[in-house]
Amino acid sequence: MIELNNVSVAFRQKKETIHAVKNVSLQISRGDIFGIVGYSGAGKSTLIRLINLLQRPSRGEVIIQGKNILTLNKKSLRAERKKMGMIFQHFNLMEQRTVYENIHFALKYSGIKKEQRAEKITSLLELVGLSDKKNAYPNQLSGGQKQRVAIARALANDPEILLCDEATSALDPKTTTQILKLLRELNQKLNLTIVLITHEMQVVKELCNRVAIMEAGEIIEQESIVSIFSQPKKNLTKDFIRTATHIDQALENIWQHPTLAHLTDNELLVELSYVGEQTSEPLLTALYSRYQVTTNILYGNIEILQQTPVGSLIAILSGETLQQEKALLFLKTQNVTVTLLKQHAPKNEGQKLTKGGTNNE
Repeated sequence: MIELNNVSVAFRQKKETIHAVKNVSLQISRGDIFGIVGYSGAGKSTLIRLINLLQRPSRGEVIIQGKNILTLNKKSLRAERKKMGMIFQHFNLMEQRTVYENIHFALKYSGIKKEQRAEKITSLLELVGLSDKKNAYPNQLSGGQKQRVAIARALANDPEILLCDEATSALDPKTTTQILKLLRELNQKLNLTIVLITHEMQVVKELCNRVAIMEAGEIIEQESIVSIFSQPKKNLTKDFIRTATHIDQALENIWQHPTLAHLTDNELLVELSYVGEQTSEPLLTALYSRYQVTTNILYGNIEILQQTPVGSLIAILSGETLQQEKALLFLKTQNVTVTLLKQHAPKNEGQKLTKGGTNNE
C-alpha cells in the first residue's frame, strides 16, 4: 500500500548540507500498524511527512496504492492527501473553536451537505468516545481528550492511512495506553493502515505489528515486532528493547546488590531469552532433574507480541562446571539464547554466548 523507494531528503543550512533522510526504502501493507522508532534527530518526522508529501524528497519514489504521487498535479495530490489523516504530538486544535467546530473544519471542503456533516461528526465523536464533549472547548479537555478530538478530525474524510507523529509523547502513561487501545480498535474496525513514529519502544511493543529502527537518517533494521524483540541485530535496537523490557534497570539493581554482585564458585549469572512455545516449557525444572543445576531467578519478563510469547530471565545457575556446560547445551537444543553476564572467574565476565552455547575457551 505504501512504498518508499530509495528516498532521501537533504537541506541546505548556511554552507552545510543536512541529510535528514538517506536512501530509505520501506514497504507498508494495507492494515499494518507500522512503527518507526528513533531518537530525536534521527529523521523520523521528515520521513513520515514524505508519505503525504508535506515534505518532498530530494530523490526517490513515494508510491501509494501503486501510484507514484510525486508525478501528480496539485488537484490529484489533494485528492490523494484526503485519503491520509494525520495526528500530532501537540494536537494542533483551534483553541477558539468547540470540539464540534474543530472536526467540522476538516469537512469544510468535503462537498457533503450540512446535515450529513453533522451526522458524520456525531458518529466520529461516538467512535472516539467523546459524544458528551461536542460543545466543549480545547482548554476544557484533558490531553487524552484533545488527542481523541485530533483523531476524530483526522478521520473526518474517511482516510485509508493514518499518520501519527509522536502522537502519545505529550500524554501520561495511563492516557497513552487508552489512546493506543483506541488506535488498535480503529485499525480493526476501519481496516485503517497506521504509520506511527515515536522514540518510545514501549509504544511500538503495545501497538505495532511491524517496526523499523531509524538512526542518523537511515533505517538500520526493520522486521516484524516479534523478530525485532526476539532477535535484534543492531546495538541501537538492542538498547531500545532492553529499555522497554526493563532488563537494563534490573541488571543495574543486581550489580548494586552486594550478595548478587559477588558470585561463589560454580555460579553463573545469565540472561535467558526465548520466544514462542519455549515460554511454556518447564526448562528450568529440566536443568535440575537432568543436570543437577539449580536456578535462582532474579528477574523475569514475558511479553505477548502478536499473540506470540517472548520471554527474558536473569538468573543464577549453580552446579558443577561440567554439568553447567551440559545444561547450556541443552538450552541450545531448545532454541534459548543464553548471555553469560558474570561468572566466578573474572576473565569471562560479560562474555556473549552463542544461541544456547558456552563459547568458553
